[in-house]
Amino acid sequence: MDPEQSQPSGESRLHFLDYWRIIRVRKLVILTVFLLITLTTTLVTYWLPKTYMSSVRMDVKKDETMLSKLSGQPTMNVFDPFFVQTQFERIQSKDVLHKVIEDLRLQERWARRQNMPEPMKKTDTETLLKKRIDPRQVRNTSIIEIRVYSELKEEAAEIANKIADVYKSNRAKARDLQTTQGLNELRGQLASKSNEVVQAKIHLDQVRTNLNLDIITPETAAGTLTLEVETVRQLEVQFNNDSTKLVGKEKILAGLTNKSVAQLRSSIHIFVPDEILARLIATHTQAEQELAARKATLGVDNPDYKKAQSILDAVDRQVDARVKGNLEGMQNELESLRAQRDSLKVTLEAAKLRSREAARKSREYLDALDNHEKLKRVRDVIELKIFQEESDAKLYSPATVEITDPAEIMDRPVLPKIPLNIALGIIFGLLVGVGLAFFIEYLDTSVKTIDDIEHSLQSPVLGVIPQDVGFLGDEGPESPNSEAYRILRTNVLFSRKDQKLNALTVVSGGAGEGKSTTVLNLAVTFAQQGARVLLVDSDLRRPSLHRRLNLSNQVGLTNFLLKQSELKEVIQTTSVPGLDFLPSGKLPASAMSILNTQQMRDFIANVKSRYDYVFFDSPPIMGVSDASILISEVDVAIMVIQYRKYPQSMAIRARQMIEKYGHNLLGVVLNNINVSQDAGYYYYGGDYYGYYNKSSRDRATSESKPAAPQTDKNGHPPSATAPVDDAFNAERKKTKPAPEGPGLHSKY
Repeated sequence: MDPEQSQPSGESRLHFLDYWRIIRVRKLVILTVFLLITLTTTLVTYWLPKTYMSSVRMDVKKDETMLSKLSGQPTMNVFDPFFVQTQFERIQSKDVLHKVIEDLRLQERWARRQNMPEPMKKTDTETLLKKRIDPRQVRNTSIIEIRVYSELKEEAAEIANKIADVYKSNRAKARDLQTTQGLNELRGQLASKSNEVVQAKIHLDQVRTNLNLDIITPETAAGTLTLEVETVRQLEVQFNNDSTKLVGKEKILAGLTNKSVAQLRSSIHIFVPDEILARLIATHTQAEQELAARKATLGVDNPDYKKAQSILDAVDRQVDARVKGNLEGMQNELESLRAQRDSLKVTLEAAKLRSREAARKSREYLDALDNHEKLKRVRDVIELKIFQEESDAKLYSPATVEITDPAEIMDRPVLPKIPLNIALGIIFGLLVGVGLAFFIEYLDTSVKTIDDIEHSLQSPVLGVIPQDVGFLGDEGPESPNSEAYRILRTNVLFSRKDQKLNALTVVSGGAGEGKSTTVLNLAVTFAQQGARVLLVDSDLRRPSLHRRLNLSNQVGLTNFLLKQSELKEVIQTTSVPGLDFLPSGKLPASAMSILNTQQMRDFIANVKSRYDYVFFDSPPIMGVSDASILISEVDVAIMVIQYRKYPQSMAIRARQMIEKYGHNLLGVVLNNINVSQDAGYYYYGGDYYGYYNKSSRDRATSESKPAAPQTDKNGHPPSATAPVDDAFNAERKKTKPAPEGPGLHSKY
């Protein structure tokens, strides 16, 4: 699996402490911005001129007459959300403001205040005055509060009262002007409508005369028209009834005409009730029965039978005659009904003609009469409206605009609001400072945490060096800074794959990252534990170690490689026991690539066999080729990265070059950490400062009064370097012992 994929993203590891770390690291920026904005806000607040405010309150209502109150009608107080806003605009209108400017002579007063030779323009004065006015509505009331701001407290009250007076006066004038214009308009309409009424009356009389109507009132005309209409309606009803009866008779007669006499005998009495015919039919039935009886007893030749036969025949003739007579009577009745219907039809048409004529005359008259009445009603309404308006003008309510609280002079200024401005400046300064700190942190792509190194370089961090660390040879082994290098030494010992890899170089991507100090103190730390160490200043272009050690740089590595001096002549003994130093020497212009020679490789092999550890200082790998050559010749390389100095891309490029030329990168040292600001590195520095300070006090106490040695819960003495010393001693057992003698010079 790719190690970069196995690492969680930086965003997923964000924690509140990460934000707190940024704030602590950038606290100087935050504090600077905070103080700058706060002080600027405070100075500007106290520098701003004082502004005073006076307010006047008015109870503003809609125009209302006393007529509704006198008549006892209740007044509907309907809330109008636009009324107050409209009054705000009227208060700030030109009619009000120009009158205030003229009465108070604000053009001249404000021009003198601003040292202007001439009065201000009225438009400019109006704009300035409008900026100083703040109308407001008192919540849930019809009261309007007008606030006026000015540099002079007397002027603020004067302007506020003047605005209220002018507004009240304008409302009264507008009301009177509106009433007068309305009455004049109504009077003109009344004169016009009265003339129209006279003309309509003349036209009505002409219509009545032309139609020869003896009509006194509209009711008479309507009654005459109604009588004609009712006559036509009755005639139509009678005509319809006769027509229906005639049609029924015709159907019955047509049905009887198609039947025989025998059929008529049995059915005609249904349509034409006739008692004589009924008796004849009954007699005929009796005669038939008697004839049938005699025929059965006497026979057909018997005189009684023949007599009965003659009686039956006579009754038959009477029945037939009666049936025919009834049929003829029905035909005569039908003819009579037809004649009656035709006569009624003629009468109905004549009545309709009279009704239409009467309707025409009445309609023309009634139209003229209706027009006349309508014009009279309009005229009466206008007269009533004029009367009401005149009464309203006399009984108008005087409390439409009432000044409830006149403006008074206020002694305390309202602007600037010093506590509020300073509080806002403090809040804004903190926000801007923190925001700027995070923005700078976002733009800063340098190495800031151990996670940055492990994530971007995929290399372990061997040690974290505190800020402002000097030469450990001067500070002593008990220095608090020594512990960071002892941790680094232990990690170097355990990180090597082979114990024979004892030639180490310390490199960096850019200049000034602390590689020389790191290699010097690391060599001192190894020497303080009893190892024989050689420190070689192989930064031939800008050597600096000899100044740290207060030694000469007249002869050194270059002299040995050029075979100008022997090795024992160029190696110097330092003030640190067990630490020897080989300076760089003077670099001739003709020997720029002296490190890339067989002599250099032989030299490295020689000193590796004579010393426990050999440390090489090198130039920056990104600027000089000597570092790349040196990496390829030594056993392992340690890379130094200064905290928050160079972009991560430079560190990545430096690591790639180390892997390209040597494949021997042991790890990374994060240098120059401010442990007092960055709590994430407190373990590497701050904790040991407190520990060593306590240890120093304990030693001072033990010197004055002997005490029994204390042990921890595991029975070990409370020494911070005990685990490190054990590890180093175990490492030394695997290496050969240092040569005997007072120094390396005796070996040569």
